[in-house]
Amino acid sequence: MIDNKKGKMIAFEGCEGVGKTTQIERLKKYLDEQGIPYVFSREPGGTETGEEIRKVLKNEVLDMSPEAELLLFEAARCDNVKNVLMPALEEGKLVICDRYIGSTVAYQAFGRGLKRELVDAANEFGSLGLKPDLTIFLDAKPFANTKRSASDRMELAGKEFHERVYAGYKKLEEEDESFVSVKTSQDKEETTERIIKLLKEKNII
Repeated sequence: MIDNKKGKMIAFEGCEGVGKTTQIERLKKYLDEQGIPYVFSREPGGTETGEEIRKVLKNEVLDMSPEAELLLFEAARCDNVKNVLMPALEEGKLVICDRYIGSTVAYQAFGRGLKRELVDAANEFGSLGLKPDLTIFLDAKPFANTKRSASDRMELAGKEFHERVYAGYKKLEEEDESFVSVKTSQDKEETTERIIKLLKEKNII
């Protein structure tokens, strides 16, 4: 459990193909222009161990059980929290994380069908108790803002799976006041402006 958190943490969430990576890059550009220092990380990944786990999780050839998948995500998360996120927050830095515990609830509980209480307990352990100050959910149906083809295990999971994931995110929006949806637009600049406005309203930047 983190006990000396001086910085702020933002997590970005969203279904596949909604433009999440694009919006994160646009936010990073804005922060650079404003001279606001930040640390960026991603899940799974962020550390050497996490990036190796990411390769396994994205391997479309593997027939992996939902339980094994959950544990691999949590292993990568724990390493990232302990070695990247916590040190940055303890130094008072702004942390931006591409996916976090919201993804695990949406994908592994709602998408894969694992028991919610099991996933919540795994998230608590894997995150070492670290919660984001704000989670930005890019609210769009799966693959709504992309023309690229599905290319990894998660993207290839099928339409019904991704519909369940979206429903999971909407449930999180109902449950958690720090989980805020931002409607995406075909106009990328308009979506970025909504995100920056939200971050200012929440006193994150």
